[in-house]
Amino acid sequence: MHRNILRTLNIQFVQKRFFKRDQVRVRFAPSPTGFLHLGGLRTALYNYLFARANNGTFILRIEDTDQSRCVSEAIENIQNDLLWSGIIPDEDPIRGGPTGPYIQSKRLELYKEQVLKLLSNQSAYYCFCTESRLQLLRREALKCRQVPKYDNRCRHLSSDEVKEKLNKGQPYCIRFKLSSVPEPFDDIIYGKIVHDVAQTEGDPIIIKTDGYPTYHFANVVDDHFMKISHVLRGIEWQISTAKHVMMYKAFNWVPPLYGHLPLILNSDGTKLSKRQNDIHIESIRKSGIFPLAVLNYVIHAGGGFDNKGGAHYINSYEELIKQFDVLKIKLHSNKLLPEKLLEFNKLEISKLLANERNNKFLVERIKKLVMEAFPHRKTDGSLQLDEHHIISVLKWGQHRVSKLNDLVSPNLAFLWIIPAIPLDITNSGCLEVLKKLCMKLIDIDVQNFNKTWINSYLKELATEHEIPFAKLMSVLRGILSGLKEGPPVGEMIEILGKDTTLIRINRSIS
Repeated sequence: MHRNILRTLNIQFVQKRFFKRDQVRVRFAPSPTGFLHLGGLRTALYNYLFARANNGTFILRIEDTDQSRCVSEAIENIQNDLLWSGIIPDEDPIRGGPTGPYIQSKRLELYKEQVLKLLSNQSAYYCFCTESRLQLLRREALKCRQVPKYDNRCRHLSSDEVKEKLNKGQPYCIRFKLSSVPEPFDDIIYGKIVHDVAQTEGDPIIIKTDGYPTYHFANVVDDHFMKISHVLRGIEWQISTAKHVMMYKAFNWVPPLYGHLPLILNSDGTKLSKRQNDIHIESIRKSGIFPLAVLNYVIHAGGGFDNKGGAHYINSYEELIKQFDVLKIKLHSNKLLPEKLLEFNKLEISKLLANERNNKFLVERIKKLVMEAFPHRKTDGSLQLDEHHIISVLKWGQHRVSKLNDLVSPNLAFLWIIPAIPLDITNSGCLEVLKKLCMKLIDIDVQNFNKTWINSYLKELATEHEIPFAKLMSVLRGILSGLKEGPPVGEMIEILGKDTTLIRINRSIS
């Protein structure tokens, strides 16, 4: 209770500060080291919603200063995933903007200029320690069961010693002097935070030997020059924030307001990993999941919303923007439950179908899926892809399947494929039964055409003509789908509809 009161008071203080600041500007700053996954998407989403809710600006910045870990095409993939998700930046590497460029490797001159200021005011220094010496320090620390850290040796070099080494062309990096006095900061989500980083770390490198800045330095410089007002990022960066606040102080800049988001975990409690295909946004969207289903899934594992409807309601983009509240972000880690993603996707399918304006989009989506699933049937005319049939299938499937892709699974192929060769029923003993079934289907009212009636009538026919019910079902399944296995025949007939069922049976009869 006491902690919650303090947290609320702190948020109120932060909000007062916030409304005194200039325009809200937030950013999502991924490294192009692989695919965007659910954890990164959650960070992007919360920044995007915060910006939209406060008439602010949402920026996409690519942090590629660690060139050894960059993956080709990763930047394009990240941008495509955000676009698909409906998280559209106002400023990014493609659109540009007033504070670009928005890729860090194109901002090297700015970093070089700014680090000179820290060298000049003695907040940073040249370090000439070799990798072999640093390795020796690590081994000695581990031998003594201590946390390995740099011993700040080069911090104490005289200016003459530094000049001499520079004149000799000795390789160097540049390190930032950590203060021995901790720098507390107010976390929008967690309240007042104090990390004495100097106790656990040596002075960090801010410019590497190759001339590229490290994450910590480039992050601070870019946030300042891009006029970032609020930083919402993962909890794993909270321990680094004290270090960043020290750099702001060294530059005599005002830091943004920081808020750190709790971890989201796998259902078994383990951390998300970029090696997991099932959490990659690209993999999720290719599986047939809709964007809003993913966004609703993510917010249920991170807080920030009322979620009064639980997994039985899917929020629109407008509702997500209106409802987002940093006060409601959970402080503890939360697990992702994969079954909820499918539940939300089923809700989204139903929601899209409820509005006829979405019919054209859904029809084209299904056509594409069907043609990709059955490429060998594209030219033989056996694919049933008329708009009325597709919409009928969608309405039937909205409560039965979790993804549109499920509608082109092998056991539902009969929905789209007209069997190429009609089943020969001459010797099946079912010819008269099928003729009578066709006569009944012609007369039956569409309103009464459902699997309950169908199953009842088929049993009557089998009994009347003294044909084993299982045999009749097998013959009908072959006629309707060309498959030996699939959904119950009564359900197949209901899905296909009266007209299509008549056409397929009559092909075999004639």
